[in-house]
Amino acid sequence: MLIIPAIDLKDGQCVRLKQGEMDSATVFSSEPAAMARKWLEAGARRLHLVDLNGAFAGRPVNEPAIQAITEAVGDEIPVQLGGGIRDLETIERYLDDGITYVIIGSAAVKNPGFLHDACNAFPGHIIVGLDARDGKVAVEGWSKVTGHDVVDLAKRFQDYGVEAVIYTDIGRDGMLSGVNIEATVRLAQALHIPVIASGGLTNLDDVRRLCEVEGEGIMGAITGRAIYEGTLDFGAAQKLADELGNA
Repeated sequence: MLIIPAIDLKDGQCVRLKQGEMDSATVFSSEPAAMARKWLEAGARRLHLVDLNGAFAGRPVNEPAIQAITEAVGDEIPVQLGGGIRDLETIERYLDDGITYVIIGSAAVKNPGFLHDACNAFPGHIIVGLDARDGKVAVEGWSKVTGHDVVDLAKRFQDYGVEAVIYTDIGRDGMLSGVNIEATVRLAQALHIPVIASGGLTNLDDVRRLCEVEGEGIMGAITGRAIYEGTLDFGAAQKLADELGNA
């Protein structure tokens, strides 16, 4: 089980939002590249980046910060990135910059043909991000809840050739309220590609609960606010996950 530190970028800074609200941003660092090195040195085996401005603008905004991060970590660990990715040229540029996995979220839901083309053009590098509330997929920075069932949509995108699904329960993201284990397991059981849990990871008990269901197809969990506010010690969390996985 990978515990994956999140670096959310707004105006070139490392921030966290509550439930996707841009005006609820808490700034944790003005040097995202240094933060990336911190998590790498603490034992991270993957990083999760989000261009928050890009997600709302529909185009890349924080590219200088993203490039600084990929330069800081080099090829030591994979880096996955989402936010504002709407065309194949952007994907190609990010992969050239050292990003390993590109995450397509709202654009996949609103334009499935784009996701299909991306999977064909860049096999092995595309992850789909599905954000849901009460089992229904949300788009556009979580401002709109669609009628799409998250499991049905994930199955469809699995057939396109995505590498994994990042599943976020948007009612819990940034709220330190615990992971929605039941919904995450339900999705993982329906797929044959890995699921990465996101939203609500708070403490070592959450890590234990996730590790108990790792065999259902959950490969990792993204954590943000908990590791920045100190309710979760990242190093201890990854160590525990490794111990439980080996057991």
